Parts: sequence; C-alpha cells; structure tokens
Amino acid sequence: MGQEVFEVEQAVPSNTVESFLRMDRMPHIWCPGCGIGTTVNCFAHALETSGLDLQKVAVVSGIGCTGRVAGYVNLDSFHTTHGRAIPFATGLKLANPELKVVVYSGDGDLTAIGGNHFIHAARRNVDMTVILVNNFIYGMTGGQVAPTTPMTATASTTPYGNYEQSFNLPYLAESCGAVYVARWTAFHVRHLTKSIKEALAKKGFSFIEVLAPCPTLYSRRNKLGDGLDQMVYYRDHSEIRNGADTKTIPLEFQGKIVVGKFVDKERPTYLDVMNEYYQQKLGAAYTPYKG
Repeated sequence: MGQEVFEVEQAVPSNTVESFLRMDRMPHIWCPGCGIGTTVNCFAHALETSGLDLQKVAVVSGIGCTGRVAGYVNLDSFHTTHGRAIPFATGLKLANPELKVVVYSGDGDLTAIGGNHFIHAARRNVDMTVILVNNFIYGMTGGQVAPTTPMTATASTTPYGNYEQSFNLPYLAESCGAVYVARWTAFHVRHLTKSIKEALAKKGFSFIEVLAPCPTLYSRRNKLGDGLDQMVYYRDHSEIRNGADTKTIPLEFQGKIVVGKFVDKERPTYLDVMNEYYQQKLGAAYTPYKG
C-alpha cells in the first residue's frame, strides 16, 4: 500500500507556473480569497506560451497589494515608489528598447497618485504592457476610497457611501491613446491569459483591467460575502462584448460587468515618432535611437 501511494505521488506532474515564481518567498501575503494570485497564474501561463525571451522581460510595480507581484515573479523586477511604476517603466524602456516592460500594479497606485503618469504614457504610446488589478479600494493601506470605488459603495473614508463618480478605466485608456484595451475578471482565467499574451505581443501602450475580489476590506465592508461569492458574482453578472464602445461600459456597484477586448489598433510608438521626427529634421546626420 505504501509503495502504491509513493508511485501515485511520483506521478503527480509539477506545476509549470512555479518556474515563473520566486518559490523561496512563498507563502505570499495576499489574503484568502484575494484575486491577485489568480491574475499572476494567468500572467505566468501567458509568458509560458508567448515565445518571449524571459531574460528580456522586466516587471515594474508600485506600492500596494498588487505591487507585491514584482517581488514574487522570477523575472527582473522593480518594486518602485507609490504611483511611480509607469515613469520607472518608461525610463527602463527608453534605456533598453529591447526589453519587454510590464507594469503590474493596482487601481489606487496607477490611477490615483499615478494617474498623471498613466494618461501621458498612453498619450505618448510608450511601448509597455500595463496590467491593472482593480479591487475598487486601497487594500494594503486600510480600505480607503479610490478613484475606482463605485458610487454608493462604502470604504473606510466613506463609511456612509461613496458619492464620487468612479473612473471608467477602459474609456480613460482608449481616450488617452492606448493601442490595446481589455477588461476581464479573476473568474475569466482563460480569456485573461489569452488577453495578456496578446498584450505582450503588442507594440505600444497596451492596457488590461482585471477586476478582482478584496474580501478583507471591500467585500466585507459592503456585505458582499467572501472571495468565492465574488467569483460567483463575476460569473453570473459578466457579459462578454468584444469591441464594445468603451464609453458605454462604466462599472456600477453590484451592476452588470461588461468584459472583453475593446481596442486593438496600430499607431507609432514614442520611439518611432521621435526617430522619424529627427530623421526628417537632421537627415543623414541623425542616427536612430535604439537604446
């Protein structure tokens, strides 16, 4: 019997995701039911089939729960200051254009204190992939209201309900110039994996919003149940509408969730435009910048 059990255990395949993680730093600090780990699993599977040289992939994050991703992935990574992930990533890309630069951070980090950097990187079409995990709250710092907190939802700083209109992030990204825009939830793991793979292959500013549960601060305070309850809600209330007009897909508190790939277009990147401009201006005297 003991021998049979041993043979069964030996036959269990290893988890291929582990090679993309710093396993010496496990277990992670994310709360039970948090959706961030699920997004990292999707990210790892996307990398696995992307064909990218992982020696030329860098992950940049800011501060917050999602910002911890940079410390757990087994890649060159940078855990930067609060709200400054995108400027760090921009500098990294301009210094070494051969890198595939991924910004992986939260809604508060990227669209509150980092909001100005977000809109200008999209406007310039800096070549990077931005994965934003939206849990509708500042999770690590105490559950304060964020630019993504839906109207009427409560937070530690809005105990009687939020009365500020929240960002429609896909619309914000598209209107600022992003060439790839998508939204998925932590429930839509296959769609999200495919979307991340597409975004990684895209040249220019690509953006993916991932809705994920924060059961400890957002769900509990708003009486939404645990992480599993939120996943069931994502399943039952999401509508896939690829190509939807991003103006029409704002998120409401416990309302319908429109997910899908909304934008996939081409336009010159920041470096492309810069090189073309100076080539025309200086002619043969200009050597195109390649990092």
